Amino acid sequence: MSATTDHPRLRAVPLGAPTARLALKPVNPSPGRVEPDGAWWPRSRDLTHELPALAAVLDPLWGRITRIAVNPRYWPVIPPRIYVNGHVVKVGWFTTELDPHKLLLLSYGTGRSDLLVIPPGTGAESAARLMAAASDPDGPPLTASALIAADEARHGVSVSEESLDPDEAWEYEAGASAVSAAVPEQPGPPSRLSRLTVGK
Repeated sequence: MSATTDHPRLRAVPLGAPTARLALKPVNPSPGRVEPDGAWWPRSRDLTHELPALAAVLDPLWGRITRIAVNPRYWPVIPPRIYVNGHVVKVGWFTTELDPHKLLLLSYGTGRSDLLVIPPGTGAESAARLMAAASDPDGPPLTASALIAADEARHGVSVSEESLDPDEAWEYEAGASAVSAAVPEQPGPPSRLSRLTVGK
């Protein structure tokens, strides 16, 4: 009697990209505002990798994202375009017209939206405070850089612009997320007007 063992062929299964770490104000932008509409905490300075995850989250919330602009001060490479949910998003940059800690997005649903960009190396507690401040609809009308400066002055913690050491990089890029522990639990059911998305 002969025995045959049929093993199924191995196939690669792509890992899902991590969800964008994001906090948003209620959708009710006021014209002429200078303050951000929320905050984004990317895991790295690689826009080619980071922007598709961000736009994929914002597409269903704000309508199709069509353009993104950044200040190139903290971004080593700015791709001319990214592909999100089957469409092209053009990416550009401005040096003097755009706060270096802000990201500008254009979409079909909300028009122009601005996000505070929290530097990737920022500690979880500082990032949680900045995300809460940037997404507070009743907060003071501060620019992105002014929000970061106010948090640094109030708490004496400098928001890092440096790269993470290997242990921190594991914690924030591949390991357990410290953000969910740092962001306080919201009492009651989630509000239709207020949204907070925290990725791992």
